[in-house]
Amino acid sequence: MIIQRDIKKILEKYDKNDITIGVLGGHSALDVCRGAKKLGFRTLAVCQKGREKTYAKYYKTRGDKGIIDEVILVDKFEDIVKKEVQERLRELNTIFIHNRYFWVYCDFNKIEKNFLVPIFGSRTMLKLEERDVPKNQYYLLEKAGIRLPKIFKSPKDIDRLVIVKVNEAIRGYERAFFFASDHASYKKKSDGMIAKKVITKEALSKAVIEEFIVGAQVNFNYFYSVLDDELELMGTDTRRQTNLDGLIRLPADQQMEVLKYLEPKIVETGHIAVTTKESIIEKIFALGEKFVSACKKECAPGIIGPFALQGAIAAEKGKEEAVIFDVSMRIPGSPGTMFTPYSGYLYGDSISYGERIAKEIKKAIEEDKLDLICT
Repeated sequence: MIIQRDIKKILEKYDKNDITIGVLGGHSALDVCRGAKKLGFRTLAVCQKGREKTYAKYYKTRGDKGIIDEVILVDKFEDIVKKEVQERLRELNTIFIHNRYFWVYCDFNKIEKNFLVPIFGSRTMLKLEERDVPKNQYYLLEKAGIRLPKIFKSPKDIDRLVIVKVNEAIRGYERAFFFASDHASYKKKSDGMIAKKVITKEALSKAVIEEFIVGAQVNFNYFYSVLDDELELMGTDTRRQTNLDGLIRLPADQQMEVLKYLEPKIVETGHIAVTTKESIIEKIFALGEKFVSACKKECAPGIIGPFALQGAIAAEKGKEEAVIFDVSMRIPGSPGTMFTPYSGYLYGDSISYGERIAKEIKKAIEEDKLDLICT
């Protein structure tokens, strides 16, 4: 089992003047590497064979172009835990930036127990994004006193519009969604999806049945600096989802016709930068501060660096309130947050997540505090 003392010993052996920022080739790797290069770090992407061209060709460093200095090619992403890969990462004094890919394609236990490479951020909190583990994101939101949708333990209890979140049969890391308003509609829709092999009975038994919040959906993207003990709002965005986005662009009568032939899906495809009213910025910061505080108490050392609270702004009883239905315990997947003004209000110019992470690492090197931000 890797403990913080092991990581501290590795960091002590690193050449602090020759640090490499490493990522898994996907999700937010380009954002991270762009920021790292801007602040003078060498960059590295661990890529899966057949999915490497973005990093090994199109954005490979050559002359004054590109941001990926080195690529380590593996048969499968999960091979990052192989001895020879880890040795190469340590040889290059690598600090690894974890993202959603890192935890979807690799084994939680192997990363927590066997991956002897310093990770920027909390090594043990990423699994709490999963809804079937103890003290998960719902638990933390409740401890933080943040409103989340009502969760129904049984489909027989459904008494309002709900969204059912269940893992797909083919891509277990992606979720299929369907809506229901009572037990009968739940049964009809779930039976249909099982018959079409979109989901399995086993996955359905582990599904989350969540009150559907009608409101403007916004993701609040934060950065908590352990070095400064300060929360920053990096940006706000919303999601583009297929095939839902295509469906809602059709007239209502055409939607009804199309729905005879296909089921609506909510597969995340991209993001759109959005802004919020200045009058609710204080509320956004308060949500983030409460979440950071709860994480410190429940999952020491707590949040380190980037995280996101994803939800909707509901207008009820004459007031606007954020309802959070998803938490990212690491860098979110949208590089577009820098195109909102919030980090610019703090730094003069808006900066990307990649640049903000690199700034934190650079400061930790200067202050000899890498062990505070790496686990």
